[in-house]
Amino acid sequence: MVSSTLLKFMYPPPSNLFVIAMSAIIIVLMGNGGIMELKGKHMQYSKLWNFGADQKIPTDKKAKISSKSGMILFYTPAFLVGVGSFFLVPVGDFRFDLLRSAITVHFFKRIFEVLFVHKYSGFMETDTGIAISISYFGCAATMIYSHYLTLGFPKPQTDLKYVGALLFLVGISGNFYHHYLLSKLRTKGDKKYKIPQGGLFSLVICPHYLCEIIGFIGISCISQTLYLFCFTVGSAFYLTGRSCATATRKWYQSKFEDFPTHVKALIPYLL
Repeated sequence: MVSSTLLKFMYPPPSNLFVIAMSAIIIVLMGNGGIMELKGKHMQYSKLWNFGADQKIPTDKKAKISSKSGMILFYTPAFLVGVGSFFLVPVGDFRFDLLRSAITVHFFKRIFEVLFVHKYSGFMETDTGIAISISYFGCAATMIYSHYLTLGFPKPQTDLKYVGALLFLVGISGNFYHHYLLSKLRTKGDKKYKIPQGGLFSLVICPHYLCEIIGFIGISCISQTLYLFCFTVGSAFYLTGRSCATATRKWYQSKFEDFPTHVKALIPYLL
C-alpha cells in the first residue's frame, strides 16, 4: 500500500546497488550529523569554527585554511560535475536537463556568493574542507547518475517537475536574499557580528537554511528519484539540527545580550 502510493510520485528504486546503498548512507550520515549538531558537536567551519574561542589565526599544529578558501574548495568540484554532465551525457530528456541545470546553478550560486557576497574572517580545518568537498562532489555525481538510470523508464503517475522547478527558484532566491542581508551587516575590515535584520530574520535564526531546504525539496521533485528524496530528507535533518542546536542560539547570545528570545530556529512560529 505504502510502496504503491510512493511509486505514484517517484521512479521505481533502481536495481543499481550503488545508488540504493548511497540512498541509505546519505540519510544515516546526514541524520547523524544533525544529531551531532544538536549535541554541540559542530562541523568546524563558518562562524561555529572553534565556538567559544576568539577567532584568531590558529596556532596549533593542525592545518587550517581561511574560511573563504575552504568554501571555494567545498563547491567547485560539485559545480564541475554539473557542468561536465552536459558534455559526458549530451542526450537526455527535459527532466534530466532540468535536474542537472538546477544542480549546476545551485553550486554556481554558492561559488558566486563566496567570491562576491559573503565576508569571511575565520578559519576551518583543512581536512574538514577536503572531506566536505568530496561529499558534495559525490552527492552531485550520484544525483545526476541516479537520474540517468531512469532514462527510458516509465515516468511517475504524478509529474512534479514543474512544481519542483518553482520550489527550487523560491528556495535558491530566498537563500541568496538572506545571504545578501547577512553580508550587508559587515563592511570591509569589520569583523564584528550584528543581529540580522530584514526578510525572515525577525522570525527565525536561520531563514537561509529554511530556504535551502525548500530548494532541495524542489530538486527532489524535479528528479522524483529515490536518491534525491533521501538526500533531501538527510539535508533537512542536518540543517534542522544545525539551526536548532543549542550552540547556535548560544552563539548569538554570546555576541548580543539583547538577542530576542521569541525568534524560532528554522520554521516561523513553530520550530
